[in-house]
Amino acid sequence: MSSGRDVFIFSAGKLHRKNNTLYFVNEEGKSQPLPVEQTENIHLLGNVDFNSSLLHILTQHQVRLHVYNHYGYYDGTYYPRNSTISGYNVVQQSSHYLNPAKRLFLAKAFIQSGVHHMVRNLRKQGEATKPYVDTMVSRVALLDAATGIPQAMGVEGQCRQVYYEAFPFLLKNTGFEWSGRNKRPPKDPLNAMISFGNGVMYTTILSEVYKTALDPAISYLHEPSSKRFSLCLDIAEIFKPLLIDPLVFTLVNNRRIQPKHFRNEDGMYFLSEEGRKIFLTDFEAKMKETIKHRKLGRQVSYRYLIRLEAYKLIKHMIGDEIYKPFKAWW
Repeated sequence: MSSGRDVFIFSAGKLHRKNNTLYFVNEEGKSQPLPVEQTENIHLLGNVDFNSSLLHILTQHQVRLHVYNHYGYYDGTYYPRNSTISGYNVVQQSSHYLNPAKRLFLAKAFIQSGVHHMVRNLRKQGEATKPYVDTMVSRVALLDAATGIPQAMGVEGQCRQVYYEAFPFLLKNTGFEWSGRNKRPPKDPLNAMISFGNGVMYTTILSEVYKTALDPAISYLHEPSSKRFSLCLDIAEIFKPLLIDPLVFTLVNNRRIQPKHFRNEDGMYFLSEEGRKIFLTDFEAKMKETIKHRKLGRQVSYRYLIRLEAYKLIKHMIGDEIYKPFKAWW
């Protein structure tokens, strides 16, 4: 278990409230207090029991509870009532979904940023990946002619396919193999780690969107759904290739995560508990890293960059400033 803004619970046990304090009791009966006042998110990666009394205190302190299944893949979130929600903003956000041209503008922006970061990852490999980069640049240019969401998603899919074809150039003789992206279930370790990372990215984005007046269920690239916060999937298009993919390849190329850190059950691969701890430790460290923001003129963390993206969307929707998606410039 780690402390700080996010608490990750890997062990089986019980999470309960006693007076105004949270406690986690593991299977051996050892009790550990959790500083709910300093916690923003609790991630349950073990089989943990809890009751409605716990949810009450989480609501009081605006703490999100993220639940993962046996394989470490994201299942769902307890999302306390949002005190920052604005009726005016929800109306404006909805109007941008209902207007085809406004929706397409935002959908294209998410794709352009995502492809920018995919290309950025490949360019770091030099001449070996130049043909893939050139192909992706030519494909993403077709986005300008897209007249609807299906066409735009088709362009994104073509770019992503080329990107995945170049993945072997990002591996440094680590013993990992790559034959293409697969999920539900992941059929090899690399796909398992990417899926795990994408789930963590989703919950991180949800947590940052929660602090703004955006409604996470109203989206533009992905179709809004009653079973997911689809705006988080839109914003994830920007940050998955910027943060998750480089982290995956850094961990495997530095041999911090090895084939031994994975399990295989009936053809489904997933990270072991040790593997998840390694991944999450480095992910949290990355979220705390800072860059000099060109517009703000000060250092901001990668985590805060996500919230800034949400603020930019709000400004766009209320007519203050045209949305320009984040694109790493370094």
